[in-house]
Amino acid sequence: MTERDDPTQLLSKAQRQAVRQLLRIAPVADELGARFEGAGHELALVGGSVRDALLDRLGHDLDFTTSARPEDTKRLLAGWADSVWDVGRAYGTIGGTKDGFHIEITTYRADSYEQESRKPAVAYGDSIADDLVRRDFTVNAMAVMLPGHEFVDPHQGLVDLGRQTIRTPGTPQQSFSDDPLRMMRAARFAAQLGFEVADEVVSAMGTMAERIDIVSAERVRDELSKMLLAADPRAGLTLLVDTGLAARVLPELPALRLEIDEHHRHKDVYEHSLTVLEQAIELEERLPGDGPDLVIRLAALLHDIGKPKTRRFETRGGVSFYHHDVVGAKLARKRLTALRYPTAVVNSVTELTRLHLRFHGYGSGEWTDSAVRRYVRDAGEELARLHVLTRADCTTRNRRKAQALQRSYDSLEERIERLAEEEELASIRPDLDGNQIMRILGIAPGPVVGRAYQHLLEVRLDRGGLDEDEARDELLKWWAEQPESAS
Repeated sequence: MTERDDPTQLLSKAQRQAVRQLLRIAPVADELGARFEGAGHELALVGGSVRDALLDRLGHDLDFTTSARPEDTKRLLAGWADSVWDVGRAYGTIGGTKDGFHIEITTYRADSYEQESRKPAVAYGDSIADDLVRRDFTVNAMAVMLPGHEFVDPHQGLVDLGRQTIRTPGTPQQSFSDDPLRMMRAARFAAQLGFEVADEVVSAMGTMAERIDIVSAERVRDELSKMLLAADPRAGLTLLVDTGLAARVLPELPALRLEIDEHHRHKDVYEHSLTVLEQAIELEERLPGDGPDLVIRLAALLHDIGKPKTRRFETRGGVSFYHHDVVGAKLARKRLTALRYPTAVVNSVTELTRLHLRFHGYGSGEWTDSAVRRYVRDAGEELARLHVLTRADCTTRNRRKAQALQRSYDSLEERIERLAEEEELASIRPDLDGNQIMRILGIAPGPVVGRAYQHLLEVRLDRGGLDEDEARDELLKWWAEQPESAS
C-alpha cells in the first residue's frame, strides 16, 4: 500500500517534518510574530511555506500574511530586518532579509480579475479566513499563526496533502476567475509535486481555458518555465494540452499531435517531443552548471515544431518533413519572443532548433576533419547543449539503430576532443586577418575584404591551419579569379 492509498501515513510523516522545519525557522518567525502581535496585528506563516514545511522541503524563502497594512509592515520590519524593500507594495507585499532568510509579508488579500483586465484588482481582506479562501489550492491554504503556532486549515489542505491531490478552497470556477493563471499553476504543481489534479479542477480548466488570454505574457512565461524546470514536466504539459490551455499559450505543442493515417505511418511527433524532453533531462548532467537547464528543456520540447507546416505525404506512402528545422527555428523565435523570454534564451533555443538535424546531415558517421570543424563552428557556444539535444532526439525502439546512433555520436565527440587538442576549434579564424588581406591585395576596406576573409575561413575549415605563405598563396589564387582584380 502506498502513501497515496493510505494518506494517514503521509500525514503523520508530514506533521513530524513540519515540526522539525518550524523549529528550524522559529528564531526568526517567532520573533517576527511577537513583533507584529505587540503592535496589535496578526501574522502567520502561510501558503507554500507551510506546504513545503509539511513536505520537508522548506528552504530560506518564507511567506507570511498579516492583518497589517503595507506601511505598518514596513515600519515593523525597519530596525529589525537586515534589509527591507517595498517593490511589491502596490500588491500589498513588503520584503526583507533576516539572518539568511528571504522574507515576504503580504497583507490579507481578496484579489480578483475584472473580465477583460490583465492585472488583478488588489483588495485587502479583513481576516486570515478571507485570505485563505482566496488562495489558489487547498495545499497552499494552510497557515501557522505566530508566535503561538496555531495551525489554521479551514479547507482540509492537510488531508489533500496526504492524498496528494490538487483541489481549490472554493469552487474551481471562483478560484480561476480570481486569477486565471492558477489554471497553469495547477499543471505546474502536478509537474513539481507529482500530485493528481482533482477531476473538478481539470474540468474547470477545460471550460475556462480562454480566460488565460487576459493574463500577461510575462506571468504565463514564468509559470511555463517553472513547469519545465520541475521534476516531471510531462505531467504538467500533458494537462495543459488535454485541457486546451496549451492551445492558447503554446499552440505549437498541441499542433504536434498530427493525425495518424493508416496508409502513411509515422512517429507521433507530440509523444516523441515529450520523450526527447525527458531524455534531455536525463542527460543534463553533461552540461556545465548545476541544476535544470531551461534552454535545453525548451529546445527539446520545441525542436520539431516545424513539422506540422512541412509535412508532405509521399507517393510511395512515406511522410517527409523537409526543412522542418529551419521552419521550426523561425516558429520557436516567434513564440518565445511573444512570451517575453530574454533575448539570450530566444537566440539559444532558436539556434538549437535550427541545428538539431545537423548531425544526421553528415551521413554514416565517417566524418572528415572539415565536417567536424564546421559542426563545432556552427554550434558555437551551444555545442554542449547540441550534444545533449542530438542524443536525446533518438527515440527509436529499434535497439540496433539506437546503439548505432550512439556509437556514431560517441565517435563524433571523440573527434571533436582530438581536434580541439590540435586546434582552437571553438574560435576558428582564417589564417590571415583583415589588415593582412588588405596589405597583400593592396585594397582599401570594403566588401571585398569580407569576401576574402570568408573564403579563407572556408579554406581553414576544409584544410586546417595553414602557415602564412600558404595562406598568402591561397588568397592570391582566389583574388586572381575575382573581377575586381582586373581593375
